[in-house]
Amino acid sequence: MKVSVIGAGNVGATVAFNIARLELANEVILLDIVENQAEGKALDMWESSPVHLFNTRVKGSTNDYTKTESSDVVVITSGKPRSPGMSRDDLIGTNARIVKSVTENVIKHSPDAILILVTNPLDVMSYTAYLTSKFDSSRVFGMAGILDTARYRAFLAEALNVSPKDIQALLMGGHGDTMVPLPRYTSVAGIPVTQMIDKEKLDAIITRTQKGGGEIVKLLGTSAWYAPGAAVAQMVESILRDEKRIFPVCSLLKGEYGLNDIYLGVPVQLGRKGIEKIIEVDLNAEEKELLNTSAKAVREVMDILDNMHLF
Repeated sequence: MKVSVIGAGNVGATVAFNIARLELANEVILLDIVENQAEGKALDMWESSPVHLFNTRVKGSTNDYTKTESSDVVVITSGKPRSPGMSRDDLIGTNARIVKSVTENVIKHSPDAILILVTNPLDVMSYTAYLTSKFDSSRVFGMAGILDTARYRAFLAEALNVSPKDIQALLMGGHGDTMVPLPRYTSVAGIPVTQMIDKEKLDAIITRTQKGGGEIVKLLGTSAWYAPGAAVAQMVESILRDEKRIFPVCSLLKGEYGLNDIYLGVPVQLGRKGIEKIIEVDLNAEEKELLNTSAKAVREVMDILDNMHLF
């Protein structure tokens, strides 16, 4: 098995290291446009193999996509963060062009790969890669829901003073302030979370989850990387080991939940073929309204991309 990670920044490097450490593939290629950055980080990871006891060979490359040839999975983290004075439209345009270029290079050498998008704004970048690759949507999707759900579960574990291992949760919608955590589908060792915590505290945790990325940015001055890196590796593991796990994933909807032609976070079954099934859970009226509000916000961003006429 071979996995390539495009973008050797904090997120990409953490993804590559987690995949190597878990021995999910025989080879991991880390690629970046910055001279020697991927090579240096890959060498550092490989030198840790005798300590962490893994056999996965990690190799770096400066913009040489031939090294990614025949990848089973390609993770795309390339893109620029929003800088002071940059409008949302500017960010979308900049990163859409980057993701389009990266995807074009990737599919030349790995036409059968599964593509996992991490670049923000996540929903529209997944759409960008889908339009560029012309792959079936089961092979092009984004990582967001696992990260957002992990934050939700971590905050709950902290508030309840329990192990995060015992918390199961579902979260849907776009990756941002309009994401939709679902308390009805949240439990602690099978016990409904609403029996463990009062509504006011739960609502505060939901709000914190929705703004989780921003909290990290305020503390660090940059985006998170440990939790995103772990979340991507969990997706790669379910794919390459054909575990068929159920995760919230940014997927193209084709009528599910009454929505069409939009990338949105929903529960799916992930296996060796990518998204093997989109799962439609029963939503009450309030939950449907929240999901539709989130979809509307994502659609507005997708419309900005469409109006750029890149395709």
